Amino acid sequence: MIDVILDDASVRMKKSIEVTKQDMAKIRTGRATPSLLDHINIDYYGSEVPVSQAATVGVVDARTLSIQPWEKNMIPVIEKAILESQLGLNPVTSGDVIRIPLPPLTEERRVEMTKLVRQEGENGKVAIRNIRRDAIHQARELLKEKEISSDEEKVAEKNLQQLTDEHISLIDKVISAKEKEVLEV
Repeated sequence: MIDVILDDASVRMKKSIEVTKQDMAKIRTGRATPSLLDHINIDYYGSEVPVSQAATVGVVDARTLSIQPWEKNMIPVIEKAILESQLGLNPVTSGDVIRIPLPPLTEERRVEMTKLVRQEGENGKVAIRNIRRDAIHQARELLKEKEISSDEEKVAEKNLQQLTDEHISLIDKVISAKEKEVLEV
């Protein structure tokens, strides 16, 4: 029973780390990456879909993204969505390709971005701690129902804490790598 709880907690913690990495990929650094536009949705024939499902998003060079919509009539819709996205990006259309030059980040903006990185990292840590709390609660329920002994419950808590510490240290590594990337000029 305890092994099932530990395995479930481990899987959920790994998913939390993946979600944290995805959230961090949306944070703008000095480089152009297609994941910058992942959270921008457009109206595609009555459905809200990400830009990547209505166009091909690519990287032209280190500071330029290109978007080639599959249908020409989607160009103004995509442009409008990018302008309204609060990313501070100005799309430029040439023919049937939208180019997005990324302006260089100021030092002040880089510091703001590192705060955002830490906040996303803290959200990931909170998710991991919540998973630990849920798993400990499950172990205590088993103890109440007399399915496990008190010693087994203590060992389970110790193992869960170890698992939590490992996953939090992984998130710390993700945070430090992203901060380094953001501060890189």
